[in-house]
Amino acid sequence: MPGLLAGKVAVITGGATGIGLATAKTCVAEGAHVFIFGRRKAVLDAAVTAIGGHVTAVQGAVTKLSDLDRLYSTVKAEQGKLDIVFANAAIAETAGLEQVTEEHVDRHFDINVKGTVFTLQQALPLLGAGASVIVTASISGLKGQAGLGMYSTTKAALRTLVRTWVLELKGRGIRVNAMSPDTTVTPGLEGLAGPGADLQGFYDDLGGLVPLGRNTQPCEIANVVALLASDQASSSTVPTARWTAASRRSDASFLGRRPVAAAPARRIIEP
Repeated sequence: MPGLLAGKVAVITGGATGIGLATAKTCVAEGAHVFIFGRRKAVLDAAVTAIGGHVTAVQGAVTKLSDLDRLYSTVKAEQGKLDIVFANAAIAETAGLEQVTEEHVDRHFDINVKGTVFTLQQALPLLGAGASVIVTASISGLKGQAGLGMYSTTKAALRTLVRTWVLELKGRGIRVNAMSPDTTVTPGLEGLAGPGADLQGFYDDLGGLVPLGRNTQPCEIANVVALLASDQASSSTVPTARWTAASRRSDASFLGRRPVAAAPARRIIEP
């Protein structure tokens, strides 16, 4: 029986680790050919090995339009079309208001917002009717969270952009959805715990904020992204699809137990 994405071609930014890697594996398992895009060659190579086939790695940064142009030129040369864009690359660095710097603000908006805007804009010439765009937003964009002000702000901005893109692209038959995951077990989230942290305790604390008492796994996000990318979701245009281990989270900040005065954690979620 053909998979959900049989014959489709997908681009996944931040596709070498975490949610991006899990989604690449799922899309390939469902019949797609996937292009994963990221900055670090060694990590991309490891991801290609882990995925196992029907995958092409392209090295580059979402902040560089020349890299994005090279990505889509590669897609056109090798596959001749594009059906799915999963704009997933982002960073999250902790800093309380007193610690925020100009560079901290610029980095978040450069990668999380500008990078997403041009990831989609540069893809448009290859996207036809029936194409699907999925943007990784976050539960953080729906509420304030201590120490994650710039990250939360950029994710809220993406929700607004998705609402706009739904209207702008509907005439071309291109669907746009946003995923807003809850705390998900990824290398990027581990980076927020800080060097030498008790990761088990960190994840236990986060899981305790969720009604079902656990964090989300990347494969759970990947399954939903694959569905949104498929023809079975042909009428779906959702700007804030939440994905969590229960219907809603506690209002507590998930960084509330960690002093925000600590040095910013510079874990990049593979842009």
